[in-house]
Amino acid sequence: MKTEDRIYQEALQVATMYYYQGLTTEVIAREMKFSRPKVSRLLSHARATGMVEIRIVNVQSMLSPLEARIRERFGLEAVHIVPTPELMGEVIWLERVARYTANYLNTILDNNLTVALAWGTTISEITANLVPKHLPELTVVQLNGSGNTFTPDNRYAANILQRFAQNYEASAVLFPVPTFFDYRETKDAMWRERSIRRIIDIQTDADVFLYSIGAVDAGVPSHVYSHGYLDPADIAELQREHVVGDLATVFFRADGSWEDIALNKRASGPPLSLYGAGKRSICVVSGRNKVPGLLAALQARLMTELIVDEPTARQLSREAGIAESSENHQL
Repeated sequence: MKTEDRIYQEALQVATMYYYQGLTTEVIAREMKFSRPKVSRLLSHARATGMVEIRIVNVQSMLSPLEARIRERFGLEAVHIVPTPELMGEVIWLERVARYTANYLNTILDNNLTVALAWGTTISEITANLVPKHLPELTVVQLNGSGNTFTPDNRYAANILQRFAQNYEASAVLFPVPTFFDYRETKDAMWRERSIRRIIDIQTDADVFLYSIGAVDAGVPSHVYSHGYLDPADIAELQREHVVGDLATVFFRADGSWEDIALNKRASGPPLSLYGAGKRSICVVSGRNKVPGLLAALQARLMTELIVDEPTARQLSREAGIAESSENHQL
């Protein structure tokens, strides 16, 4: 028997004994004549390869007080606040949120769905934590272009899409256009091409949208701002326009307005009217500097579901004027 086949069979047997029969690692080690560390490694292998799916079921559908207040204030279908110690810093906050989201996706994704993915720092971290699941009829489509005249290697976005698709054994649809066009007329002409229209139609008809809020000065920098996608003139224009964030490289102000921002006419991301309009629009946010953009997006109803770390959620509640009770600090 090949080594990988032997490991698979051992992991399967150990996982069955542990999860189905309720045996301890000590008992399993004794029965299988393994060391306890080997049993632990096999259990970890079973979880990492998707052999075991761990699902937490909130049988009473109870939310924490802060989750309930945020959901009620902004009319969301769901709010997930990920417990995160504040002192651990924003890198750890993002890791915890990404890991939570990766596991959560396995509970909601199924065959015959299309997921529209906006690439970036947060989504990249999520893909790094995905748990394998066999969904060969799932489709993953890139939501905004990734071409960049300042950085010749534009594999960043493609790698995110490919890793996501490979995790689910799904089909990937890339969007081979620049992140920002030099001229609006060029974009308008490109958008008339049938090959591009086909991809835009797939984006528009997607069942699930997964994205984050981009911010210029985030603690963990947003990729589009830190890797040369915008030149100094673009940054200056965004400052003049009082931009607070972006969704898939389409920018918006604190009041949610976006259509008259000139740079959006050259942006490859979809119109913001696409989000939250009868779609499952999941926004994943981590980091306090993203709160102004998150608050604007919430007030503009640009999402139906929010996944956020606890310190960022508390900052959001303060800026939104959402009262907190002493119960909230028990999250």
